Formats: sequence, C-alpha cells, structure tokens
Amino acid sequence: MKTRPLGRTGLEVPCLAFGASSLGQEFRRVTLEEALASVRTALDCGMRLVDTSPFYGRGMSEVLLGIALEGVPRDSYLLCTKLGRYDLAHFDFSARRVAESVDVSLHRLRTDHLDIVLCHDIEFVPMQQIVDETLPALERVRAAGKVRFVGFSGYPQRIFRFICDQARVDCVLNYNQYTLQNTRFADETVPWLVERGIGVMNAGPFSARLLTDAPLPAWLKEPESVKAAAREAAALCRSRGVPIAKLALQYALRDERVATTIAGSANPANVRDWARWAEEPLDAELLADVQRIFAPVRNVGHVEGLPENN
Repeated sequence: MKTRPLGRTGLEVPCLAFGASSLGQEFRRVTLEEALASVRTALDCGMRLVDTSPFYGRGMSEVLLGIALEGVPRDSYLLCTKLGRYDLAHFDFSARRVAESVDVSLHRLRTDHLDIVLCHDIEFVPMQQIVDETLPALERVRAAGKVRFVGFSGYPQRIFRFICDQARVDCVLNYNQYTLQNTRFADETVPWLVERGIGVMNAGPFSARLLTDAPLPAWLKEPESVKAAAREAAALCRSRGVPIAKLALQYALRDERVATTIAGSANPANVRDWARWAEEPLDAELLADVQRIFAPVRNVGHVEGLPENN
C-alpha cells in the first residue's frame, strides 16, 4: 500500500486506511467473526492506520478492535480514535472528560498509547471551548505519553479555519466532502491546510453508501436530488462493468495532498476489493461521464451542527 506523510508529524500513513465505524454496527448487525476478519484483512492489505471512536457503537467498535488487534505487534499499525462525542446528542469536550476518555479508549483498545486522537464532530458545540479547554487538556495527555498527535474532525468547512487560526493541531479529518459528488473539502480547505503543514485526512469516499450499490441508510441526510443523481451514476457504472464504489474510491485516492482516505466495512471481501482497486488505474472516461451526471448537484450537501458553526 502506497504511503504518504501526515503533515509535519513524521508519520507515514497508508493512502487507504481502515475505518472501524462498521464494527460498531452503524450500518448493520455484525458478527464477532466478521469484525475480527475485517480488521486482520485490512492489516494484511497494508491498511495499517485504523480509525475508530467511542461514538461508534457507543464503545463497541473500540472493544472489538482491541480484541482483533490482540497479539498484533503494536509497532505494525497506527491507531486513531476520538473523544467528545459519545451518543447522537451527547457531547462532552470538558477537560475532565478528555482525560477520562483517553484512559477508557486505551483500556478498550488494549494499548498503552494512541497514535492520533481527534476531537469528534466539534460543530455541535460552541467551538471556542475546543480552543480554550479541550485541546489544552489533550496536550496535557500528550505530555503524559498517552497520545502522540492531536487534531479534530467535523463536517462544515468553517470549523477548520476557526480552530487552526487559534490553536496548534497536527491533523484534521473531514468526511463525505471529497467524493465524486461533493468536493468542498478539496476546493475550499485542503490547499489552506497543506500550506500550514497540517495533516489532511479524508473519510467517507462512498458518502455513507450513497456512492455504492448498497441500500442507503435511513439516516442519510442528502437531498433527494443528490440521491437520484447517485442512482443514475451507479447505473451508468454498472453498464460499463465497474462498480461506482470503485470509481469513488479511486477518485478520492488520487489526490497526493490527502495523506489518507478512510473507508470502513465489516465485510473482509469489501476490504480486499478496496486494496486491489487502490492499485488499479482509474477510468478517466467513466469519471468524466459520472461527473457530468453530478454537475447539477455538485457540492450540494446538508447542514451539520450548530448554525453558527456552518
């Protein structure tokens, strides 16, 4: 698996990382065997950066990862987890919870350190707290040797300048906005981050199944016009013998400015497909045709978090 530098951290990360949200049964019920096999398959394929959160399955993802990684040499993979979001409407970015959350994650993941910790979905709280309280608390945890690098994640583009203009972070993560249909992250934010040496992490190249042939989750918030365009694009890809998921993944992976793109599945067959697709050439003609379908709804998305954070 090709690697890229994560900003100025000194970490070399795989261009394709394994996202463990599916282990928390965010999309469907998952057996223990599927969970363990998907993690081991990802590592075997070179996806040695694993991303999770206490929010995924309300702790289940971290617990299953800890089991799956038991006995795997710790220096053979990188762990990224998050803090601050613990349920759909439960957020706690207080300094006290920062310390507790890191300790709980260490216990669940059965490790003595975390390579990356991100403040999770910060757009749902007054963001000045992240600058004034959360990140300083995370720096104290880093000083204690429990965390190597710190950052934050979220959906609106405004959050990146708000935080990075006031605080030092190593890396950031945006999701569902560097895809075949929505490139706001690439258009508005990635160049600004690269200029400042901040590591760029992209999640959701399939936009929560929108850019796959799988049924859409009931909670997907994209407008019907976007869903209709996605169905048309998927049908075109099928007619050319290419799953739209393959085109979507290859499109996200081709940008060298993005250190890593995170994709997740509890199906080992999917993980093996992704690793293979990452090595295959992108069909430029098919990409152009799909982009024409998406042109009327390009960068159309939805609002996440507090209105003032968008």
